[in-house]
Amino acid sequence: MAYAIGVHREEAMVLGRGMRSLVGAVIVAGLVFLGTSAPNGGPSARPLPADAGRDVVPDRVMTWNLCNPCETSDVDRAAEIARYAPQVVGLQEACVGDVARIRDHLEHLHGLVYHVEYGPVLQSWGRCGGVPWNAGGYGQAVLSAAPMTDRVNVEYPDGGSEDRGYMAVTTTVDGRTVRVFNTHFAERRQEAVRADQARALAAAVAPYDRAIVLGDFNAVPDAPELARIWELAEDAHPQCRPAAGGGGCEPTTDWQSKFDYVFLRGIPTPLTYRVEPTRYSDHHLVHTDLDAA
Repeated sequence: MAYAIGVHREEAMVLGRGMRSLVGAVIVAGLVFLGTSAPNGGPSARPLPADAGRDVVPDRVMTWNLCNPCETSDVDRAAEIARYAPQVVGLQEACVGDVARIRDHLEHLHGLVYHVEYGPVLQSWGRCGGVPWNAGGYGQAVLSAAPMTDRVNVEYPDGGSEDRGYMAVTTTVDGRTVRVFNTHFAERRQEAVRADQARALAAAVAPYDRAIVLGDFNAVPDAPELARIWELAEDAHPQCRPAAGGGGCEPTTDWQSKFDYVFLRGIPTPLTYRVEPTRYSDHHLVHTDLDAA
């Protein structure tokens, strides 16, 4: 009798282990089927889109003010960037956490691999979340398909109503090494502050024979405070010049102003220039294809 009871107990234990294994297999299969997700619309384990794995456009650079605070998914932001697949993109009003997620989404959802460098100018709990004693970094960022070196991050002595600054990196566009600057000037109706910021930025750009200056300058082309920048570089839009009173410039914002620029120094007239309206920001995406060689 004791032997029989022992046999039955052993059979029950084997059966129990088998059931647990079966349940575990079902759970794993379910996870594979449903995919995993991260907060704020993180990437899932579903297959990549049909265009996944495609290369970036090696001579294309882009600037985009992300709009912050705005109720926009980083998945949607990444999809907008992937639509045009620039070699380099400068982002403004960017939170460090958002940019990290955008970079991950570009890789996992679109097959586009970027390096990233950050240029925060303040820690903002209201804009970027986090906890009050460790708020998220807010400012600029540069994503580049090629590695970046020699990053600098500078806060303007006077940011105006909010801290502002510029960052710079050295990277490759169309097979040529170039210094890339990314900035965000003070808000509208702060002309004197922007003039000081333009002088500081121009002093940083001037030593470079070849440079790309991206950003939201919060000023129209013929605004006096941009004069120092125009002395050094030209906008990628061939018809957009301050002497024309901005008449040949395409608006880059929802309020029909030209605030976003791709300034070129020592680089020939670009092959193309495009302004792409988007429902994910109050600023349009601006990109240009360069003949850097």
